[in-house]
Amino acid sequence: MTLLELQDIGYQVAGQNVLQHIELTVAAQDYITITGPSGSGKSTLLRVIAGLLTRTSGQLLLAGKEWAEYDPILYRREVSYAVQQPQLFGQTVADNLRFPFQIRQQDFDQKRAVAALASVNLPAAYLDKPINDLSGGERQRVAILRNLLFPPQILLLDEISTGLDNENKAILHQEIMRVNQENGVTILAVTHDNEEISGANRLIKIVAGKMEANQ
Repeated sequence: MTLLELQDIGYQVAGQNVLQHIELTVAAQDYITITGPSGSGKSTLLRVIAGLLTRTSGQLLLAGKEWAEYDPILYRREVSYAVQQPQLFGQTVADNLRFPFQIRQQDFDQKRAVAALASVNLPAAYLDKPINDLSGGERQRVAILRNLLFPPQILLLDEISTGLDNENKAILHQEIMRVNQENGVTILAVTHDNEEISGANRLIKIVAGKMEANQ
């Protein structure tokens, strides 16, 4: 089933083409890796898909419906965007895991949050851990859980493992594979990590704002 369609997507800044003629059809539960040189437009493409940047040409369809027809808040619940250097807020890990419940006007489910922590090898005691005491890898794990406590249809990953040690990379990769295979979350990941590339079922290369491979 087609979930996401990009039809002749283009994006310009100050008259310069950052993305040109991007054509992409994404099926439900796809795992797509996006590679290419630095500055080629990979992150820009994810931001356009996330609705954080507005394309200057083409159509962006989610489940057959144009992006502009969605309520932006509801769209971003279905198309979730994770970045290399996540911004945590509040004072503790619990503050961050409570947030997805708050925006849905639901009571915080502590058991669910503890189970989520366990899925990325963090103990229940971390709920009360100050965010300033977390390592870079732990911050990234908490940020991913914040995206996944209510699984979106599509998870966009923008080089989230860059700069992490092998242990943290492996934990993140395992969780991403799990939600893809067990929860049916569609993954589009910008990465240079060989393990993430090998785990994908499709590979796309962006060079100078154009798609060179769609396999």
